[in-house]
Amino acid sequence: MQDDTNANGTANGRFASLTPLLQPRSVAVVGASADATRIGGRPVSYMLRGEFQGRVMPVNPKRSEIQRLPAYASIDDLPEAPDASVVAVPAAQVVDTVDALGRRGGRSAIIFSSGFSEVGAQGEALQQQLLATARRHGMRLLGPNTAGAFNSTIGFFGSFMSGLERGFPLPGRIGIASQSGAYGAHLLGLARARGLGTPICAATGNECDVTLGEAIGWMVENPDIDVVMAYAEAVRDVDSFIAALEAAHAARKPVILQKVGRSALGQKAAMSHTAALAGDDRVFDAMLADYAVIRVESSAELLDVAYTATRRIYPANNSLGMLTISGGAGIIVSDLAEQLDVPMPPMPEPAQADLKAAVPFCSPINPVDCTAQVLNDLTLAGTFGERMVSDGGYASVLAFFSQAGTVPSVAPKLCAELKKVKDAHPDRLFVMSLIGEPEQNRPYEEAGFVLMEDPTDAVKVIKAMGQLGDAFARPLPRREAVSPVTLPEVTPGEAEAKQLLAAHGIPAVPEKVLGSAEEAAAYAKQIGFPVVMKIASADIVHKSEIGGVLLNVADADSVREGFQTLLGNAERHVPEAKLDGVLVARQIVGGVECFMGIQRDPQFGPVAVFGLGGIFVEVLKDVAFRRCPFDREEARDLILSIKGAPLLQGARGRAPVDLDALSQVLANLSRFAVGAGERLDSIDINPVFAMPEGQGAFAADALIQLKTDQLNEQK
Repeated sequence: MQDDTNANGTANGRFASLTPLLQPRSVAVVGASADATRIGGRPVSYMLRGEFQGRVMPVNPKRSEIQRLPAYASIDDLPEAPDASVVAVPAAQVVDTVDALGRRGGRSAIIFSSGFSEVGAQGEALQQQLLATARRHGMRLLGPNTAGAFNSTIGFFGSFMSGLERGFPLPGRIGIASQSGAYGAHLLGLARARGLGTPICAATGNECDVTLGEAIGWMVENPDIDVVMAYAEAVRDVDSFIAALEAAHAARKPVILQKVGRSALGQKAAMSHTAALAGDDRVFDAMLADYAVIRVESSAELLDVAYTATRRIYPANNSLGMLTISGGAGIIVSDLAEQLDVPMPPMPEPAQADLKAAVPFCSPINPVDCTAQVLNDLTLAGTFGERMVSDGGYASVLAFFSQAGTVPSVAPKLCAELKKVKDAHPDRLFVMSLIGEPEQNRPYEEAGFVLMEDPTDAVKVIKAMGQLGDAFARPLPRREAVSPVTLPEVTPGEAEAKQLLAAHGIPAVPEKVLGSAEEAAAYAKQIGFPVVMKIASADIVHKSEIGGVLLNVADADSVREGFQTLLGNAERHVPEAKLDGVLVARQIVGGVECFMGIQRDPQFGPVAVFGLGGIFVEVLKDVAFRRCPFDREEARDLILSIKGAPLLQGARGRAPVDLDALSQVLANLSRFAVGAGERLDSIDINPVFAMPEGQGAFAADALIQLKTDQLNEQK
């Protein structure tokens, strides 16, 4: 077998099986055309123009020569086994073609042909047959229904992207991984227009074999690539996607992701708060939170962030200092920085005094408005910039000079002055807001500055680089083994649900299900008044809607009366329900109501949800998500990420809650969810009372939904 190494002789690690596909030494084009504008002709034409470093072997039974290359009548006639093959034949011929390539020793194939899973059940069956054929021969497949792949570092173009006619990718260190071939080609065009080099691209198409995650993973393990731009419509294989993000973290190479398609998750679970609150898009974001990924909303932002990331400066604990000749620009940047939570601390007072002495009418706080006076003495720009970094300690510096910074009378000296500062502090991110023609901007680019015309775009990329720095500074999440959880055969009632959770570290308030009014009154005296009383029945989920919950029950007589009231309400509203009795629980006073839940995402498995209870969860939807399992520290970070977190930390004179206990309960819930396995559909715990410091956290209500149909099918 050939050695899977890249041009620099470095093995491609976990994703090495894609090397024959993305860095081949020989390429067969099956269905090759003499017409360079046809789908089967473009790859041949592009590789000839790109001076592919390997051998191109066109296959066409009707021609002996194609585009000046010898053509072969059949795959069996090929002079050597190809590393990669481009397949441009009708769908009905693809399986036989791949089979023939496998018999010849082919290692991978790029399937241009459409007519597979994208057209329905019949196409899906054909696609599965194709995959089985490839696996029988140990081949990797890109596609089908793909625009292909290219690696311009070696002149390989296994693609029919028409945009390559306009020009090949520029030299650079950004990779493109896209599920959509057309959009991948669009990104290539945008990058060329922006002057960004994207030498490697893979469009994964239907992903019958090679996934988007694998394409990303191969690129981040490739020493020719520093940053990956990715376009995704859905993550079809979670394991390979997460493996790629882990590889990116290990290599300190960020993934800039444009993920489209925002839809609701869990429509079937209408009775679960968690399912109503969660959306597959928010769950996806929760999964990304562990990794060095920046998710963007537009292709323009995708290019901005990827371009900035090529500087490879990712400031953890980011802070922003702004040097400006415009007070208005300073206000704009300050507003956006506050909105995006980018810290802009003021300059130290001694440094402010020194800058004020140098330019009496400057504003030295931050933004530091040095005014247009610096254009008369450009050494001041260097002085101000150095003091901002040395004294202000800013991890990122934004200098706003607009058109003034590119005019001939200013640009050379300004660039030289600020470059001195930059070179003295190579770990700091320097961004300049300039307006100029490419040749006017070039000296700043060559000096290593990040250039943005609009200062608001500058703030966004500074924010993104700080996020990457924080991500790289964190260890990857530990996915420790979790002990299995034994679930009941059918969906449990509230009391049984809380007992089950309590056995796994999610304590409930003192409570008991009683069968008579006298037993209820006696138990209420034992645990102390006031108490809460509820109908106990697995058949009644939303008890409050039928008058099945009584609060502030203050004495024994009220308990006896309430017992009869609850039974009467249940009989009147849900006569078919099986009643277990009445649950009596101590009513918690003095805690903060919170909400915890679990929702099983079809792709990412169990996902935890946390928020404040009551109106905050049902109306404001102030909740945060995290993929399970996680430890207490990660749970604490999740809890403190919600907007209402100050209410848990002692805002407005409130006592801080027991965050340690609350975090441990949430972490225990995450482990329970994983241990419960596929039969667990969702969990709602609402409210969880977070008591004052040192007093714990307790579940007051719990709903566990099981996929009982799965159990029945197994039986």
